[in-house]
Amino acid sequence: MRADRRRAASSGRPPALRAGFVLVGLWMALGLAGPALAPYSPIRQIDPPAGRFLPPLSERTLLELRDGRTLLAESTLSTPAGLRYERLGESVELGREELLDPTQADRPPRRLYLLGTDGFGRDLLSRLLDAARRSLLIGLLAVAMAVTLGVGVGSVAALAGGAIDAALMRLVDALLAFPRLFLLIALAAVFSAGEWIIVLVLGGTGWMGVSRLVRAELLSLREREFVLAAEAVGLSPVKIWRRHLLPNAMTPVIVVAALRVGDMLLIEAALSFVGLGVQTPAPSWGNLIAEGSQALPSAWWISVFPGLAIVLTVLSFHLLGDGLRDYLDPRGARR
Repeated sequence: MRADRRRAASSGRPPALRAGFVLVGLWMALGLAGPALAPYSPIRQIDPPAGRFLPPLSERTLLELRDGRTLLAESTLSTPAGLRYERLGESVELGREELLDPTQADRPPRRLYLLGTDGFGRDLLSRLLDAARRSLLIGLLAVAMAVTLGVGVGSVAALAGGAIDAALMRLVDALLAFPRLFLLIALAAVFSAGEWIIVLVLGGTGWMGVSRLVRAELLSLREREFVLAAEAVGLSPVKIWRRHLLPNAMTPVIVVAALRVGDMLLIEAALSFVGLGVQTPAPSWGNLIAEGSQALPSAWWISVFPGLAIVLTVLSFHLLGDGLRDYLDPRGARR
């Protein structure tokens, strides 16, 4: 096995595997640290009339008034009486007593919107970073649930055999024959929308392929010499499954799990796009694209940046999955 891995290392695939690990690690770190890295609140609406649909790299002055209003001004000028600002083509002068912090008349705070704003004046970069944590968490938890169910059902079918095996596989065939998109939309529409509901829906409809894979691997492993030797020394079927069968069957499952994360991200984005996923104002990459689609092509940045995030994340997980498959499969290394 070690010789096979050394040959795989010389075939040029390990760089792709390392690149997949690095990219996925970066996305995971971004998802964990996203709320802390966000420059502004991802849900706070600031002066929508003046702050909506600001293009990337826009800069505005933030004015907080004693009456509770918060304004975004294109330009400001300090005056002896207070402050004069330009907003929506109008020039208005404020007295120092009207500002929440009178010292801001001399140096009012500036805001830089690196990726622009949406239709409610919310910073798109902050929403994108907050959505990374939410979308990645949904994808990873859904894959974990699907793998757990698939391994359980596939193991029971392979070890029990007979009528139980036949019944479970016919159930899997029936679920696979039903269009998954329709099933997802139906389940998401029946249950109230929410992050945990999306995880349950995605995980509950994504285990069938894993169960068939695990069953096939276990049936093949049952005929190997080390399993026959374990049976000969009197180990129980459960111990044989836990010590010998399952660890050797997990290699293709790990590869499939890495590939499935990208698929789950795409499906979650599709559900959020049609309004059955994460609900606003909580951001996810899918509902950010849906919000931006209503303002195309004038406010293209609202959909383009979340779309790029989804594409790059899916490519990262697929690169990791392909690298794991070539690295862990000795037959692929020999080829």
